[in-house]
Amino acid sequence: MNVENKVVVITGGAGGLGMAMAERLGRQGARIALLDINAEALEQAVARLHRLDIEAVAHALDITREAQVEQVFATLAEQLGGIDVLVNNAGLLRDGMLIKVKEGQLLDKMSLGQFQSVLDVNLTGTFLCGREAAVVMAKQFASEQRKGLIINISSVARAGNMGQTNYAASKAGVVAMTVSWAKELARHGVRTAAIAPGVIATEMTQGMKPEAMARLVQQIPAGRVGEPDEVALSVQQIIENDYFCGRVMELDGGIRL
Repeated sequence: MNVENKVVVITGGAGGLGMAMAERLGRQGARIALLDINAEALEQAVARLHRLDIEAVAHALDITREAQVEQVFATLAEQLGGIDVLVNNAGLLRDGMLIKVKEGQLLDKMSLGQFQSVLDVNLTGTFLCGREAAVVMAKQFASEQRKGLIINISSVARAGNMGQTNYAASKAGVVAMTVSWAKELARHGVRTAAIAPGVIATEMTQGMKPEAMARLVQQIPAGRVGEPDEVALSVQQIIENDYFCGRVMELDGGIRL
């Protein structure tokens, strides 16, 4: 699929990885639609893209709310004349140990709210947006043989990671959905894929203590953290390679959790 003139919808698009994707794809002629829960940040993001002469629209959206997702994707299809690519990038971290016990005494445990909130965004939100994009794409394929693509952002943590019961479970689920959708949606002209980033230079990593970051970098064979544009490059590569389907592109610098 050629990126130029394609309608690319990016969730969690107001900053970080989402903006890196929007800028890279927009510079190559993609028409960008940003979705994010933060309306103010969305406004600033679209203004930034417009200053770069990138065509972009934005919709504030809580991806965990089914009715909102249905409405926004229907609006996007009408507003932009369809949807070619969806990048399910929105995600939430609420790390914590399953339990904290000292000398036989329970000090803390991961709450149901802490667990469920991460699954709501990372798994349910990905499901809802993927489903509604698939509806639009399947109709396009039936009427005009216009193919679609859904890219889900997973994580190296999908294999399991200390202090991330909720996050790891959600990102493993994202991969399982990716494979399932590849098998289900192929007959509708829709391809699916996933990317599993490792440690990427985002606001989260920038807030880490220098000594903690140094220890983390020592575990990465590439010798550094990844850059947001490198994740965006992987998105571009999947868009352009029509044979990449139902699989996960690992982008972790060689680290293994």
